[in-house]
Amino acid sequence: MAAKNSRTAELVDVLYEAHMRRQSIPKDRIPADLDKEQAYEIQRAVTEKKAAEAGEQLRGYKISLTSKETQDLFASDSPLYGAVTGPAPDRNTVSLEGLLSPLIELELIFIAQEDLSVTDDVQAILEKTHVAPGIEVPDSRFEDWFPNVSLGQVIADSAVAGTFVAGTPKAGVTYSQLERVKGTLKLDGREIASGVSTEVLGHPVHAVKWLIEELHKHGLPLKKGMAVSSGTFILPKPLERGTYTAEYEGIGAAELVVK
Repeated sequence: MAAKNSRTAELVDVLYEAHMRRQSIPKDRIPADLDKEQAYEIQRAVTEKKAAEAGEQLRGYKISLTSKETQDLFASDSPLYGAVTGPAPDRNTVSLEGLLSPLIELELIFIAQEDLSVTDDVQAILEKTHVAPGIEVPDSRFEDWFPNVSLGQVIADSAVAGTFVAGTPKAGVTYSQLERVKGTLKLDGREIASGVSTEVLGHPVHAVKWLIEELHKHGLPLKKGMAVSSGTFILPKPLERGTYTAEYEGIGAAELVVK
């Protein structure tokens, strides 16, 4: 989609260039008072520009603000989503030098085995997806962003999408298996955070259902092969060098090496 006006196109270019150059921008480069529709329009246009000009294909989506605690940080009464583009980290390894202001989160990843529809209920979603233990690395194009940017700025910046990694996916995961999953995050073998899946809209599959409905409103599909990082179990933590392990009871573990 082309941006609707020259001002929107200018904001799209600002975020795209910040992404491509790996350079943070001052917060005032993007208006703080963007409403949600304006912000999502910018996000979609940046995503399309990444695909058309940089060959960064859409990998899937991340869901943010899935707990009251995180919603309160950004004065929101609902979750939001962002597009995740580009390849997965090679061998689950990332370099701090290639990131701007990265954080780390505990998130389950839903991987679509067939197209998902707005008519799918939670049972159908579980039947059509595999669930993987995951680690998300949010990263923003803004300087001093967390939690010092507006809701509109976060959305325009693709919900501060960075990347995510997934462990071995599991098929046939049931609703009850995901109901109170405990997740533990370790850095170099030392536990640094833990949380439960009820932090994710009460149940992670509800977050995926929410995403499908929101994408439908914007005319966007959730297609076979796409992945959804469904929402964090914990408040984000700054990313440091070392080896992170995310362990999820009954689901498995994921690893991320940060150099």
